[in-house]
Amino acid sequence: MAGATLTLQNVLGRLNIFQLAAPLLIIMVLSMMVLPLPPFILDVFFTFNIALSILVLLVAVQVRKTLEFSVFPTVLLVTTLLRLSLNVASTRVVMMEGHNGPAAAGKVIEAFGEFLVGGNYAVGIIVFLILVIINFMVITKGAGRVAEVAARFTLDAMPGKQMAIDADLNAGLIGEDEARQRRQDVAREAEFFGSMDGASKFVRGDAIAGIIITLINVIGGLIIGVVQHDLSLAEAAKIYTSLAIGDGLVAQIPALVISIAAGMVVTRVSDEKEIGVQFISQIFHNHQVVYITAGIVGGMGLIPGMPNLVFLLLASALGYIGWRMSRRSREQARATAAPAPVVPPPSQESQEASWSDVVPLDVLGLEVGYRLIPLVDKNQDGELLRRIRGIRKKFAQDVGFLVPPVHIRDNLELRPNAYRILLKGVEVGQGEVFPGQMLAINPGRVAGTLPGTVTTDPAFGLPAIWIDMSLRDQAQAYGYTVVDSSTVVATHLNHLMLSNASALLGRQEVQQLLDHLAKEMPKLVEDLVPKILPLGTLQKVLQNLLDEGVHIRDMRTIIETLAEHAARTQNPDELTAQVRVALGRAIVQQLYPSGNEMSVMTLDPQLERLLLQTVAGTAGTSALEPGLAEGLLKEAAAATRRQEELGMPAVLLVPSAIRLLLSRFLRRSIPQLKVIAHGEVPETKILKVTSIIGGRS
Repeated sequence: MAGATLTLQNVLGRLNIFQLAAPLLIIMVLSMMVLPLPPFILDVFFTFNIALSILVLLVAVQVRKTLEFSVFPTVLLVTTLLRLSLNVASTRVVMMEGHNGPAAAGKVIEAFGEFLVGGNYAVGIIVFLILVIINFMVITKGAGRVAEVAARFTLDAMPGKQMAIDADLNAGLIGEDEARQRRQDVAREAEFFGSMDGASKFVRGDAIAGIIITLINVIGGLIIGVVQHDLSLAEAAKIYTSLAIGDGLVAQIPALVISIAAGMVVTRVSDEKEIGVQFISQIFHNHQVVYITAGIVGGMGLIPGMPNLVFLLLASALGYIGWRMSRRSREQARATAAPAPVVPPPSQESQEASWSDVVPLDVLGLEVGYRLIPLVDKNQDGELLRRIRGIRKKFAQDVGFLVPPVHIRDNLELRPNAYRILLKGVEVGQGEVFPGQMLAINPGRVAGTLPGTVTTDPAFGLPAIWIDMSLRDQAQAYGYTVVDSSTVVATHLNHLMLSNASALLGRQEVQQLLDHLAKEMPKLVEDLVPKILPLGTLQKVLQNLLDEGVHIRDMRTIIETLAEHAARTQNPDELTAQVRVALGRAIVQQLYPSGNEMSVMTLDPQLERLLLQTVAGTAGTSALEPGLAEGLLKEAAAATRRQEELGMPAVLLVPSAIRLLLSRFLRRSIPQLKVIAHGEVPETKILKVTSIIGGRS
């Protein structure tokens, strides 16, 4: 017995009261439809229904984003079922005990039937019908339409939002965890509006059911009162109509409150402010508008026959509010006004030239026009500064070394909205962005056109349009990838950093990389550099890898491979080939992130033998014969386009002896084509040849 008691206590201890709340509420709702309830219990449930509706309305007012109240569609369904079950329970009591007087169905129904409508059931019918019309025709219908449109546009905008998240992730602006959370939020938002579209139908059905139930109560009450309880028609009409109207009002008022909450949730624009703060800050934002409104209301108050006192009092109140707003605006303007810069007097004596006048070039530089200064101003919390820090961090995590800091300066010689990116003082990229607008990039398939300034994406050359920020949701619904000005510059900078990674890896960066590795692998680093391999040769090997887009994160494997083969050869190209074989799994994983099958292009056997003979006869230093080179280039470009159209990476698989020759030759004209050797492919991979390049001259 004691064991059974202990087991029961353990079971009860593991149960969470919050987990039982939903099943108990559903069981209670279903029980009210079947079991007869005394009037006192009805009063308790009616009061609970009113309190619940007020609670839901207040929560809907306080939320900042719709997803903060993602359970609302379920709440809408449960509250609707609760009201209908109360209608069924109250109808049972009214029909059975209504002949005993207005208090037969409980104090709540009596109060709504007698006090709120003054005991006049004609007035009660009118008030009840007005409430139902407001709920059914205005609030519920409008909220349902908004939910339907929002659900459709949210679903249409999902691909664009997902692409924007992927773009931010690739640019290093967000991490994997934040990207995963944002993808979940996008999916939850679509599910929420889809659920709201369906849940709004319950509210409309509840309004229709309220009218029908009230008519049934009136007609049924008249029949029961006259036939079964021998009441006169007038007396039965007075009693049962009063009870039916009270029952209808006590159900429709919470329904109206819930419908208002639903309308506020679906029409809510996501913001970090509460709706009350938004209302005050946006309605009373411009003091001139308040002054004009005060003048119009005051003018109406001067018209003879109008309620002059009321209009003039309201005009005075609006005028006072406008005066306070204008006064506060002037104080804020004075507080934020920057003092005029003090220009020092010019020096009377010319300074002699010195070594301090020789300024070394910045490895990476970003110059901006004067309208883009707020994007990079620390005092104004420039968004671009944070994004650049994220880019450098992600570059270090992905590629394997830390690039030098990006030096930012303004350049008055540039156009106001222009910028340019410099590598060791030489311009490698430039573009133009417009703060306050969004760049809608066409990824290839969009559903419509947008008004704006037609341009191209500076990073990848895709067609794009600068649009107003208000068109962002519409552009995403059409399938555009929409980004702001800071993201455009950051993505362009990230693309150029990846494209010029080898130029960013100088000897200083290589030495810093070795110093960092020496903390974990001191003996390995010490045995290689400079005992076996000079620092310059190691730098050249790493630059060769970066030139072909191979990341150098696995420095342990790179150093071990170089230590093994450096005693035999000091040729950077030969050492690079050995390192690539050791990094084969990483290279293939970078090109084929998922799956065990590799779709590759190969050379025609005859062309392959010809190239092998060329390399063997000239030690791999000679250029290809012009006719052969032209034909090879044309066929490789065509095969690359076919691979990209199929959504597969463009990879050419060749023998190790000619890999370097083909890679350097094809990389200049077809940078997206990657050339790998047979020895770099892991044995576990399955090769599928999709194209054979014949090299016809």
